[in-house]
Amino acid sequence: MRRAAVAVTCALALAAPASVAADPGFFGSKPKNPLTPPPPPASGPRLTGDQATEIFLHFAKVKDWLRHYRRGARTTQATYNKQFGDWTIKVWDRRAGEVATGRIVDGSGEVLEAWTGPQVAWKMARGGSGAFGGKAINSTPLWLAFCVLFLLGLGDLRRLMSLRNLDLLVLLSFSVSLWYFNHGRVFTSASLVYPPLLYLLGRAVWSTWRDRVGGRASPPVWPVWVLAAATVFVAGFRVGLNARDSSVIDVGYEGVIGTERIANGQSPYGLFPTEDHLKACGAADREGEIRERIQANGRCESANDHGDTYGPVAYEAYLLPYGILGWSGRWDTLPAAHLAAILFDVLCMVGLALVGWRFGQARLAVALAFAWAAYPFTQYVSSSNTNDALVPLFLIWGFWLVTSPIARGVAVALAGWTKFAPLIVAPLWASYPERRRRPQALFGIAFVVTTVIAFSILLLEPNPLHAARVFFDHTIRTQVDRESPFSIWDWGQYHAGLPDLHVLQRVLEGLLVVGAVAVYFVPRRKSPLQLAALTAALLIGFELVLTHWFYLYLPWFFPFAALAVLAPERRALATEVAATDDRETREPIAAH
Repeated sequence: MRRAAVAVTCALALAAPASVAADPGFFGSKPKNPLTPPPPPASGPRLTGDQATEIFLHFAKVKDWLRHYRRGARTTQATYNKQFGDWTIKVWDRRAGEVATGRIVDGSGEVLEAWTGPQVAWKMARGGSGAFGGKAINSTPLWLAFCVLFLLGLGDLRRLMSLRNLDLLVLLSFSVSLWYFNHGRVFTSASLVYPPLLYLLGRAVWSTWRDRVGGRASPPVWPVWVLAAATVFVAGFRVGLNARDSSVIDVGYEGVIGTERIANGQSPYGLFPTEDHLKACGAADREGEIRERIQANGRCESANDHGDTYGPVAYEAYLLPYGILGWSGRWDTLPAAHLAAILFDVLCMVGLALVGWRFGQARLAVALAFAWAAYPFTQYVSSSNTNDALVPLFLIWGFWLVTSPIARGVAVALAGWTKFAPLIVAPLWASYPERRRRPQALFGIAFVVTTVIAFSILLLEPNPLHAARVFFDHTIRTQVDRESPFSIWDWGQYHAGLPDLHVLQRVLEGLLVVGAVAVYFVPRRKSPLQLAALTAALLIGFELVLTHWFYLYLPWFFPFAALAVLAPERRALATEVAATDDRETREPIAAH
């Protein structure tokens, strides 16, 4: 029955993308953009605004999308760009706002750009290789090489229909969604995220209930030293890939800006570089926007108005890289962001090796480190040079010191005040291995003290209370009110016949909170496997209800899902028993 279930699941997983591929989707094909704009005509425009608009409205992709809106409820605007010799066309709907935009060559009437739906407001929804992480990690050969390495190194090669292999395939199946995202198919890509997330959530809950890893696996194929050598090689390759072919997206840039403000005695909140009407100190882009402005501090800085949306640790963690490499004020190569991403990545691997050694000796240590090194989405984070490796980093090291309630409290606070999501595991980690007054008090004290230290940067401002209000408005309130097309929950905003799922989202959010409280009580005594599996379940649950979801969030739960998959099979992880109120002893993860 298990083999049949695995076979059916694999077939469905392969059939779903095929059926989606047969559907042209909401966007259709994307016009090919020239590398350089055409030369402007010597005289005035050859087309009229009405003619350019008519050409744009009859372009197949635009026409297909505008069928969702009544003709009488929309308005258009055509603007001639003399410098480039083309027309910019914009289309608005009375309820949905701007629903299409693009560019038309004046002389030939060729459609240079055509963006519809989410692609209008979200440039990251327009597809294209290299926007996140650079071209190397997004190239099909390199991505598939990571996937094959991940499967060959960790899979059960003697029993291809094993549950472990299915788990590994599901972890890799987000690649299908990413492929559609890179091709500008946002609705398809977002839809394909939820089946693997739901599977992994169920898998984590099942592991918790059984307190077992899962099905029977064959003896390891690779000697420990082979997997260790491969891990070292891949880790070095990852560092080189980051240094030679990666991009720094806005998240990495924001980390550098925030730490620069802290290093200069300011709270980062409300003090990020803006455009406003400040004096320009750079050139205009294609849309005429000038991002480089003279800020209040007298420096010429590239604007990033809304980058102060994370917790204080997200900026404090960049202090060392910034202290070593500094920041020019521009959105240039940002070497401090590269160094930070590499450090976060390496520390995650080292932490996983320590976790594996503590609970499973050399083989599990190497397997967990290799899993992080070979998983393509962890490299996606590193190549994007974001702060998303910080969330698992703190939790990994906290799990290594899991018998210390102080270490657990510090880890959850640091992770939570980086990107807020890990706060959901605080009740769970406070109740490990069982609810006892003294360890929980120590956990709470460590959490509070760490929180106070993290937020001490608000004291850098003349009015700390005002700084606290700015923090709340720019972080919690902004995140709660955020709109995004990168999940299924906010598609109703486009008024294009897509379901409005906000009510269901609120219900699931309530269930997530109930679940976070429930795992404080159940199970009464938790093993290391149950702690890891429930941590993965809560983080996956958080991502399931997120309005703004992205592939960079997969490494948040990946280490704990990997531990549940890779720990010695058919053995329950030993329960760690507290010897006294202030001292706990540890048993190995598996009995040999």
